[in-house]
Amino acid sequence: MAASDAAASAASKKGAAPTRPSRARDAVVFATGVAAAVLAFLGPASILVPDRAGLVAFPVPGPADGPRTFYDDSDLSYALGRRVTDWDAKRAQWLRSRGLRGRNGGGPERVVMVTGSQPEPCKGAGGDHLLLRFLKNKVDYCRLHGIELLYNNALLEPSMVAFWAKIPIVRAAMLAHPEAEWVWWVDADAVFTDMDFSLPLARYRPYNLVLYGWPEEVYEKRSWVGLNAGVFLIRNCQWSLDFMDEWARMGPASPEYARWGKTLRDTLSKKSDDQSDDQSALAYLLLTNRERWGNKTYLSIDYYFQGYFAEIVDKLDAVAARYVAAERKGGPALRRRHAEREHLRYAAARNAAVRAVVPGPDGGGQSGWRRPFVTHFTGCNPCGGKRNKIYTREICEDGMRRALGFADDQVLRAYGFRHAAPLKDSVRPLPFDYPAARTRNH
Repeated sequence: MAASDAAASAASKKGAAPTRPSRARDAVVFATGVAAAVLAFLGPASILVPDRAGLVAFPVPGPADGPRTFYDDSDLSYALGRRVTDWDAKRAQWLRSRGLRGRNGGGPERVVMVTGSQPEPCKGAGGDHLLLRFLKNKVDYCRLHGIELLYNNALLEPSMVAFWAKIPIVRAAMLAHPEAEWVWWVDADAVFTDMDFSLPLARYRPYNLVLYGWPEEVYEKRSWVGLNAGVFLIRNCQWSLDFMDEWARMGPASPEYARWGKTLRDTLSKKSDDQSDDQSALAYLLLTNRERWGNKTYLSIDYYFQGYFAEIVDKLDAVAARYVAAERKGGPALRRRHAEREHLRYAAARNAAVRAVVPGPDGGGQSGWRRPFVTHFTGCNPCGGKRNKIYTREICEDGMRRALGFADDQVLRAYGFRHAAPLKDSVRPLPFDYPAARTRNH
């Protein structure tokens, strides 16, 4: 017997008027009936998918129904070395067949984030635990921003190991996710340290590839370290598939791999070895064919699309203090507790308040005290265990813990907690009206 029915029965036996079932229960029953009616109307070829605006009908043809698409073409291959042609038209046709709109039809610019790690366990002490924490950080960011996350630990092309392994999975993700306008690669050792910041996709509308870097370093000084290939955003289109094929042609799956290493060494400045690596190859493509590749690439340091950890981690405590001060001085609406699914609205209000009093660009940068969007621990190699010799164990290990805790505090706030201190794993509850009200140590 339901609790409300039991209460009504007891009240009736005492001679009182029976209580009515709660309005919440009525609402649940009504919503269930509506959902069933919608499903009956849509038929078995549709499901209701949660969306920030509510439940959205998404048509899903089964194996035996629906129009033929590029997936039915036996010549389509997810593997490197098999060029995909006419992708823009094929993808547009697939979207229409599912009742979806692409960007040219005014539809949303859906994003799929791709990250991953090696198939085998980490060699570095505690490496697997750190990878788990890095993954949790990405799961948190994607959940808050409505982004789909793909984590891969399979080598889709066995010869494309280490930093080259991302190219086969990013390429395959484009074909597996035609609904996505963008595929966003994020290295395993990169941490989202501003959970409020959203990608400024409107800024990238004329471009197909987004990278963090210095145009003058790449195009004028021909430097292979003028950009970083560990985080990039690439549009799901024919241009990008062609670009990925060209990029992969310089990798270890190519019979010309050794020759490319010498070419990169001779062409690029500051490159002393003759290894063909992904970052050098990327810089070479932009530099030597700027009209085709460079002009469609957004290369900038306007915010920390991926920031260098060594210039960030020592500032995180001061950054956090400035955000706390800004919220403490702000109105109570800014500090109002809310459901996690309402995060983006509160994030926008918080950014507006902080923008007025804390210097620096949204997403952070080399100047100012705004939260850095992404902090990249390049060279620390937490899984392999062999960090670059220029870094101490303390700056890498403590830096990773500090950045992960800094990000986690932003997530835990919706659950009423935060870490007791920057390098502590224990947490403490937050008082009502935090941070206007001071927290108490437990």
